[in-house]
Amino acid sequence: MCIATAVQKAAYKPLPTAETEATQAPEEAAERSSKLPAQKSPESENSTKVACSGGEKLEVACEQRTVLSQVLMGVLYVSLWVSLSGATIMYNKWILVFYNFPFPVTLTMWHMGFSALLATICVKAGWVPAEKKMTSEIYLQAVLPVAVLFAGTLFMGNSVYMYLSIAFIQMLKSLGTVGVFSIGCIFGVEKFSVSTLANMVIVTIGVALASYGEIRFVILGVILQVCATVLESTRLILVQVLLQKRGLRLNPILTLYYIAPASFCFLSVLWLFLEKDAFLAHPMDLSIVPILLSNGMIAFGLNLSVFLLIGKTSALSMNVAGVVKDWCLIGLSVFIFGAQLSPMGIAGYSLALAGACWYNYQKLQAMKAQQAINVQTQSGNPAGSASPIDQKLAFKTGLSL
Repeated sequence: MCIATAVQKAAYKPLPTAETEATQAPEEAAERSSKLPAQKSPESENSTKVACSGGEKLEVACEQRTVLSQVLMGVLYVSLWVSLSGATIMYNKWILVFYNFPFPVTLTMWHMGFSALLATICVKAGWVPAEKKMTSEIYLQAVLPVAVLFAGTLFMGNSVYMYLSIAFIQMLKSLGTVGVFSIGCIFGVEKFSVSTLANMVIVTIGVALASYGEIRFVILGVILQVCATVLESTRLILVQVLLQKRGLRLNPILTLYYIAPASFCFLSVLWLFLEKDAFLAHPMDLSIVPILLSNGMIAFGLNLSVFLLIGKTSALSMNVAGVVKDWCLIGLSVFIFGAQLSPMGIAGYSLALAGACWYNYQKLQAMKAQQAINVQTQSGNPAGSASPIDQKLAFKTGLSL
C-alpha cells in the first residue's frame, strides 16, 4: 500500500498554470542562453581585428628595426676591420721606409710583445675566457709550430715593404689562394679537382701578368712575399689540422694569448743574428716611442676588430670586404706613396682577383651544403669539418693582413 502510494506521487505531475509558465519561462530562457555559444557584436569583432592588426604591424616593425640594426652593426664592424687593416699596412710601410727605421724583425717582435701583453690582460681580467682544453702537450705539439710559422710570415711580410710598393704586394697576395689549395691538398684538407686546378692556373696567370707589368720590380721582394705566402698558407692549414681537429676554437685574442709569446721568442733569436748590431748602432731618439706605441695599438685593434667581426657577418661578406680593402690600399698606395701602376698590372690583378673570388665562392657553397647535410642528419659538425666561425677564423685569425 505504501509502495503504490509512493509510485503514484512520483508519477503525478501537476498541470502547468499561467503563473508557473510565467515564472519558469525566464529561468529556462536563461539556461538555454547559457548553453549557447557566445556571439560577438560587430563592434567587438572590429575592435579585435584592429588590435590584432596593430600587434602584427608592431611585430613587423620591430623585426625590421632588428634587421636594420644588425645590418648597420655588420657594416660598422666590416668598416672598422678594413680601416684598421689598411692603417696597419700603411703605417708599417711608413715606419720601415719613410721614417728610416729599417728593422722589420724588430718591428714584428714589438708587435708580438705588445699584443701578447694586451691579450694576457684581456684573458686574466676575464674579458675573454681561456681555452680549457689547452695543455702543455697540445701547446708543444700544435701551438708552437703555428707560432713559428706565424712569426716567419709576419717577419717576411714586413720585410717586403722595404722593396716593393703596397699596390704590387696586394697583387702578389692573390697567390694566397693557390698556396692554401696546394698545401691543403698535400695535408689532405683540400680535395683536388680539375676545375679548381684550372681556377688556380687563372690566378697564377693573373699574378704573372701583374708582375710583368710592374714598373718597380725587385726580385728579392717578390721572393720574400712568395715565401711569406707559403708560410701563411701552411699556418692556415695547420690551424685546421693541429688545432681545430683537437677541439680547440681560438678566437683572435686567444690566438695572440697563446701564440704571440712563442712568436716573440722565435723572433728574438732572429733579431740576435740579423738586426742586433745594426739596431744598436742606428741613431734614434725618443720620438720613436709614441710611434711604436700607436703602431702596436693599431695592430692589436686589428685583431680586436676581427674578434668583433666574427659571428656578426658571413664569411662571404668578409671576403668581399677583403677585396674592397685591397683595392683601397692600391689606391692609397698610388695617392700617398706615389706607386706607379701599369695597365697590364691592373688587368693581371683583376684576373687573379676574379679567380680568387670564384674559388672562395665555391668553398662557401660547399660549406653550406655540408652544413645542410649535418642539419638533416642531426649529428652536428662531423670530425674534420669546420663551422662558419671556424672558416672565418682560419682565414682571419691573427695579424694576417
